[in-house]
Amino acid sequence: SAVKSSQGSTYGIAQDELFSQPRYEAQEQFNTEEYKGITENIFHDARNSPRSTFSIDVDNASYSNIRRFIQSGQRPPVDAVRIEEMVNYFKYDYPQPAGEDPFSINTEISTAPWNEKHKLVLIGLQGKKIPTEKLPPSNLVFLIDVSGSMSDPNKLPLLKSSFKLLVQQLREQDHVAMVVYAGAAGLVLPSTSGAEKSKIIEALDKLEAGGSTAGGAGIRLAYDVANQNFNKEGNNRIILATDGDFNIGESSDGAMEKLIEQKRQLGIFLTVMGFGMGNYKDSKMETLADKGNGNYLYIDSILEAQKALVNEFGGTLFTIAKDVKLQIEFNPAKIQAYRLIGYENRMLKNEDFNNDKKDAGELGSGHTVTALYEIIPVGVESKFFKVDDLKYQKLSMDPKYANANELMTIKFRYKKPDGEVSQLLEHPLIDKGISLEKTSGNFRWASSVAAFGMLLRNSEYLNGFTEEGVLRLAQGAKGEDKEGYRGEFISLVKADRTVAAK
Repeated sequence: SAVKSSQGSTYGIAQDELFSQPRYEAQEQFNTEEYKGITENIFHDARNSPRSTFSIDVDNASYSNIRRFIQSGQRPPVDAVRIEEMVNYFKYDYPQPAGEDPFSINTEISTAPWNEKHKLVLIGLQGKKIPTEKLPPSNLVFLIDVSGSMSDPNKLPLLKSSFKLLVQQLREQDHVAMVVYAGAAGLVLPSTSGAEKSKIIEALDKLEAGGSTAGGAGIRLAYDVANQNFNKEGNNRIILATDGDFNIGESSDGAMEKLIEQKRQLGIFLTVMGFGMGNYKDSKMETLADKGNGNYLYIDSILEAQKALVNEFGGTLFTIAKDVKLQIEFNPAKIQAYRLIGYENRMLKNEDFNNDKKDAGELGSGHTVTALYEIIPVGVESKFFKVDDLKYQKLSMDPKYANANELMTIKFRYKKPDGEVSQLLEHPLIDKGISLEKTSGNFRWASSVAAFGMLLRNSEYLNGFTEEGVLRLAQGAKGEDKEGYRGEFISLVKADRTVAAK
């Protein structure tokens, strides 16, 4: 059924004169969805490879996409499951930063729920929450795909409803322009004050789907429009809404990457909102957002649009720190092996950590970022890690740390949104021997979501852990859950149990 707005009306009104192509009538006959291949992170030897380096990820598209599959009665493709995006879909109870840095650093360690011989380390960042009235003015460009493939009710109609929610959040000092693309690209709304909400909504209502997909031309025009209206003191951002099915013009991932990388130097960030199913191109959407210094959302319902564009408005649209990287150095006197859970597409070379030219993830106002490492302590025999001793060399420990309590040192680098030089933070971690039952709700919730992701990915490291274990963990860490997102996750695990049993 067509998605309805809060006023109850459905959309699909007269097509703008820019597009004279006939309305797209054909139904999806084949599933042509595309996902990047993911190879699960393995355990690494803490003696031979003591460092692990990666970029933060605040995207959460994978979770809402997984939800769409399970709620329709099927398991998602394995490569659609990005565990870090599942974990980061949820908010965590981390304290606001107290100092000048834009985020607080939080760590915790206990037993890995799926393997009592192993330990699990949580690293959590909490971005500074900036009240809406104190957010800088926005120069936004809505870049909307109105090609034929967008005609389905869960695409352009839902897209319009979603953008209307966002328009209601805009202030007088915010401005919006609107670019659309199908067989060609065009400007359908010049930069307009957020005070003129009816004018912006009227432009949305006129859009109708039809024609082919000149995505490259649309992106070029959107950056030109954003650049013409650039606000030196504000937030300059393109919001691309599409099913990702670019088929005319610069359609290859490589060409798109180069285009976006060139344009991000202008100080214009990119948010990507994905819609639809059947021909959905997740791989392209993720690439565009990563290269454009932005974030990536998948909107499967008006409730998800409410979460992303209203409840988390600041985090979605306002960057407080860019190029945020982590590098962990493990103490081989304490840790035998480690593996990062998820973030496979965010791994960096160790030398990238100190290279300020290397792109990394962005942190938004009020955003939380959580990462989990599974570690095997020294002296523990594990079937998941067996490495012979070296024949030709012996690695020696610094005597100062051989008996130290430090398990690892976590380093962070970040830049201010308009900065080019990174700042360095360090945070050592000590194991205080806390049992899993005594850990925080943050720790148990994050580990339950990660375990569910491992189940969906058929992870070799699950060690017999089941959905029953996930449910026990999650139900014990649900907390207050004002907005109901955690309760929905518990229902999703139960639904998947039914799907898997078929």
